Amino acid sequence: MALLDKLQTFLGSTGFAALSWEQLVMILIACVLLYLGIQKKFEPLLLVPISFGILLANLPLGGIMDPPVINPVTGLTETAGGLMYYFYQGVSFVIFPPLIFLGVGAMTDFGPLLANPKTLLLGAAAQFGIFATFIGAAIMGFSPAESGAIAIIGGADGPTAIFLASHLAPELLGAIAVAAYSYMALVPVIQPPIMRALTTKEERAIVMEQLRPVSRTERILFPIIVIIIGGLLLPPAIPLLGMLMFGNLLKECGVTDRLSKTAQNDLNNIIVIMLGLAVGATANFVDPRTLAIILLGLVAFAIGTATGVLMGKIMCKMSGGKINPLIGSAGVSAVPMAARVSQVVGKEENPQNFLLMHAMGPNVAGVIGSAIAAGILLSLLG
Repeated sequence: MALLDKLQTFLGSTGFAALSWEQLVMILIACVLLYLGIQKKFEPLLLVPISFGILLANLPLGGIMDPPVINPVTGLTETAGGLMYYFYQGVSFVIFPPLIFLGVGAMTDFGPLLANPKTLLLGAAAQFGIFATFIGAAIMGFSPAESGAIAIIGGADGPTAIFLASHLAPELLGAIAVAAYSYMALVPVIQPPIMRALTTKEERAIVMEQLRPVSRTERILFPIIVIIIGGLLLPPAIPLLGMLMFGNLLKECGVTDRLSKTAQNDLNNIIVIMLGLAVGATANFVDPRTLAIILLGLVAFAIGTATGVLMGKIMCKMSGGKINPLIGSAGVSAVPMAARVSQVVGKEENPQNFLLMHAMGPNVAGVIGSAIAAGILLSLLG
């Protein structure tokens, strides 16, 4: 009997005894997301850490997200708290997203945008999905702050979505982050049908002229001018826009190669691991509102793609047929996947069509645009 009692005590202390149906559902979802990241290669560098964070947080009794317990009398820490709790402080205090932008800036070539500044309009047009979805989320019953956090999914920029959600709706952070990164990964699936529906065969076959060379002086001045003007116009956007431009300056100035390589590789990889695990640990797909967030995110992304293409059509007409409207779809950010999709769809109609570098203009403009859109929403709702 003593042995049986000990066995029962042991079984009662395991996670199996404490496992709820909600946690079981989340574990299954984590496994599905791991499959998509590993087998299907859907944004694996982010989806794998996020889904593994979901898995860790839903294993009962692990306490991986537990906060520290402090004795109110002595002020001493009695229990240290879980690992993911401390990782999450980088999200809670909005440290990780700007650091991700630092790495993005160090990896980004703004040359195509500088060579053809008109493509900035395509990046701006693609942000319309953010503001249209803000209205839709408000109609569905979300608060203004929650609506703003959900709408930013349309920018197809994961760090920006996390940045804004951390400020406006931290309780929705997990669902918003997973939706944002999932749609970034699904760009090759979601965008082509919209692009084909809104353009003619002749428009998709347009071959654009080669871009002009961009001088080193232009490349160095660009991040400095953008942060001065953008920072003065929208102070809330300074953390994201500032780190984006600083990273790009490290890349372009030619005297900080070591810092640029660190921002692109070591630092960026470390932050991605910690950010992904922390965000995944907060996700809760059992909440019915999560389904609404995922649906609204898809609507935002689709509208952003459509408005970018429609602006491309307008610019095509105004230029006398010199601009292929397909590059407008790249304005949703999602660097460089959206630009590659423009290239693939254009090449289907005309094998001599090389749109990649042209699409990179609105693509990097979309990164700036999403940061500015986040600044606007934070100014109005924060």
